[in-house]
Amino acid sequence: MAGGKHLLGRSRGRHIFGTAKVGERGQIVIPKDARAVFGIQPGDTLLILGDEENGILVTKPEVLNDVAQKIFRNLEKEREE
Repeated sequence: MAGGKHLLGRSRGRHIFGTAKVGERGQIVIPKDARAVFGIQPGDTLLILGDEENGILVTKPEVLNDVAQKIFRNLEKEREE
């Protein structure tokens, strides 16, 4: 299902792609539907962040770059005020 599974009243843009088993070498397979939705291709680099209380985040590095740019723009606006 390319649009992800919309279960339990989840809104569009929120997906449950299933589970991934960790192999002997620590590798996981990202589900095909997740790769399609997020445009993940073979050879792409993904950023892995972790918080011991909240878990692991896997994302494209560009996502955090966009967030950082928004933070910097907001800081500049605050300085100008």
